[in-house]
Amino acid sequence: MKKNGFSRDFMLVVLGQIISLFGNAVVRFALPLHLLNISGSPTLYGMVSALAFLPLLIMSPLGGVIADRVNKRNIMVVLDFSTAGIILLFLLLSRQVNIVALILVALILLYSIYGLYQPSVQASMPFLVPEEKLVQANAIINTVFSLAGLLGPVLGGIFYSMKGIHVVLAISMVCFFLSAVMEIFIRIPFTKRETDMGAFRIIFGDLKESVYFIAKSQKVIGKVTVIVAFVNLFISALLIIGLPVLCTQVFKFHRADPNQMYGYLSGIMAFGGIAGGIAAGILGGRIKIGDTWKLILGLALLMFPMGGILYSSVPDMGKYLVLAAGTFLIMLCATLFTVQTMSFVQMKTPGHLIGKVISWVIAIATCSQPLGQALYGVVFEQARGMEWAIFMTAGIASIFVSLYLRRIWIAEGILDSGTETVSGAYK
Repeated sequence: MKKNGFSRDFMLVVLGQIISLFGNAVVRFALPLHLLNISGSPTLYGMVSALAFLPLLIMSPLGGVIADRVNKRNIMVVLDFSTAGIILLFLLLSRQVNIVALILVALILLYSIYGLYQPSVQASMPFLVPEEKLVQANAIINTVFSLAGLLGPVLGGIFYSMKGIHVVLAISMVCFFLSAVMEIFIRIPFTKRETDMGAFRIIFGDLKESVYFIAKSQKVIGKVTVIVAFVNLFISALLIIGLPVLCTQVFKFHRADPNQMYGYLSGIMAFGGIAGGIAAGILGGRIKIGDTWKLILGLALLMFPMGGILYSSVPDMGKYLVLAAGTFLIMLCATLFTVQTMSFVQMKTPGHLIGKVISWVIAIATCSQPLGQALYGVVFEQARGMEWAIFMTAGIASIFVSLYLRRIWIAEGILDSGTETVSGAYK
């Protein structure tokens, strides 16, 4: 490992993530959008999205156990090859079975793999970069995620409109295959932990140890994770369900394909994530963890101009542009918040627990998103013409979430100190 920079293996992880996450962004954009187009039902769209998301909650803790017990490089390689195989199977069966059921099964499998995959990536960071560069490394990974989210939906929307779902999925399959090949050459330090216990006792014991750490040893990690869960409920789920519904069923675009317009909007959101990742990398440890509540407050306040423009008589293209600006800023703030909190968790967690703890953070933080997606699917179908009120309500709820996070930092003695940063005394 380079002491004054990033190692070759970290850069290979980044390159593999660029390819893999691009494929992931394409397939996770195309499959739900295809379902919405063929069914025309926001309720069905929301329910399928929610059901597909549930395996992520189950598989993330298991992925954390595996990440701490198995070579993380091998996990990435096997899962990327498996994802390519699942997409190939979807393409072979798509004309032979019920497409709604097939999309649901495919999304369940893909989210299951994602739940197993991400703990390995996040848990590998402390082993690949020096501690003083951990914030910057997380910023790079989040920027890669956003870059893939930028290119995936934009290109996916174009290819989906021009060539259909099969071409989009074929592109995604190739990406996962290439990523798996790239990851074969990564070297991540790994020491096998010897044990004479059976698999079930290992899993149960590891999960119990990590739960105790979050619930007793470092309660602040659990509290912050709950905050993220509420943000996912009120904001993330709203954007996931609301934006495609607005673009494909509410707005009327002249000489523009609604699917492409949604793809562009998703790309703009991802560009906001890139901007947030760059900002986090530049600012690094100078950002105070105690000020992260202001980022959530910013997310909340952005809901009001977005709701207001939907209520107005402005032409639909004008509404679209305001939503684009709002979602860009939302993703910028959200990425800054994610980088800071993930670095905070990594620095407060011992190396032998980091995979499991991060997996619980992912699982708990995202547990509210399926509920939100199902709820918003019904709300958008039943409250047609009242979309503005949905955004306003989400903004009000998120304000209370930001104030609760502020109370957490005050209770921890972090907010009032005015001196501690993420890379400071969080050991």
